[in-house]
Amino acid sequence: MAQTTVSTTSVTAGIDSGQDYRRPLAMVTTLFFMWGFLTSLNDILIPHLKSVFDLNYAKAMLIQFAFFTSYFVFSLPSGKLIDAVGYKKAMVAGLFTMGFGALLFLPAASVPSFPFFLTALIVLAAGMTILQVSANPYVAILGPEKTAASRLNLAQAFNSLGTTIGPKLGGLLILSSAPLAVEVMRQMSAPDLQVYRVQQASSVKVPYLVFALALMALAVAIALFKLPRIASVEQRDGAVHDSIWRHSHLVLGAVGIFVYVGAEVSIGSFLVNYFSQPDIGNISEKVASGLVSFYWGGAMVGRFIGSALQQKISPNKILGVAAMVASLLVVASMLTFGHVAMWTIIAVGLFNSVMFPTIFTLAIEGLGPLTGDGSGLLVAAIVGGAIIPELQGLLADRIGIHHAFFLPILCYFYIAFYAFVGSRRKVATQTA
Repeated sequence: MAQTTVSTTSVTAGIDSGQDYRRPLAMVTTLFFMWGFLTSLNDILIPHLKSVFDLNYAKAMLIQFAFFTSYFVFSLPSGKLIDAVGYKKAMVAGLFTMGFGALLFLPAASVPSFPFFLTALIVLAAGMTILQVSANPYVAILGPEKTAASRLNLAQAFNSLGTTIGPKLGGLLILSSAPLAVEVMRQMSAPDLQVYRVQQASSVKVPYLVFALALMALAVAIALFKLPRIASVEQRDGAVHDSIWRHSHLVLGAVGIFVYVGAEVSIGSFLVNYFSQPDIGNISEKVASGLVSFYWGGAMVGRFIGSALQQKISPNKILGVAAMVASLLVVASMLTFGHVAMWTIIAVGLFNSVMFPTIFTLAIEGLGPLTGDGSGLLVAAIVGGAIIPELQGLLADRIGIHHAFFLPILCYFYIAFYAFVGSRRKVATQTA
């Protein structure tokens, strides 16, 4: 049997029945806000726990490694969960799991224990994975195919609203007191150091308790809300004679998600420490955390703009241009210092905006009943947010934080390739 590649004209699972889906879309969009908010708090936890536990950059990046590795571990099982119980029940399960993970921050702070914090993040991310696998394709298919990318960009804009508010609020609540210098900590006795760590770590307790209660309340609200069932992608009564691995635009799209999330998270994770550098911003971590909101705020504004533009311009063209501009901005930050270096790297957020939702919708086009499994593969690729920041952390320890940003540039090059070449819809078929 030989493999050949042919174009496919299969119709995506998008629906256009004339029904008004604004209310269910509004309800599901709240999920995007919540997971955006909680994901962006990692950018605050990194410098906070780095100072509490006296970590180097590579060890501090274990926060993102643990969080985003969970996407890889739990995404494909999440796709099977959707096949078994449907999109709505999967969303409810994801919210309750996230709530439990948020509650685990309380004992982690009481000990305090860095491995315990990582465990709490893994559980939180497991629930978030279920939400990502269910909510992203649900928004994409809840309406006509031609506006799927625009619709998901709009929903993701509210995700970015959460990531914009998260660092600012998190900085005020979690970074409320200035940490001691590393040299001072290392001269403290073991009992005094333990007391100091307990005091510093306790700042996460109240915020994460509130988040846990909010997540569980939202789970109850989703469970009671009547979300429409979409039979074209949920119906799995008969055998599906197809495989997600035969759709090249999906597989290449998964690589695109991997490098995009890796680049976005790498940049966001280093911003507080980057802005604190004497030759960049020379500001405190608390002030720097407020500036991180501009990075994520740019993504929010860009997604609203992208949602409108994609009504008239091909999504893949917008994606390609955004990737090329993002790479140029990172180059500019690496070659400059001071405010120019700060604001060029912040501006990358504006062009990151359309990448995830556009890659996602391009990748699941034409999958039909395989949409849930395809979504699982794409969300598994979010593990890029674990691997690429860790690699950049290793680079930062060796060549400095300023020059370690060349890694995201390579990621944006691939996204441009996917936009113009890899997103073309083809399927591999078996021939005699």
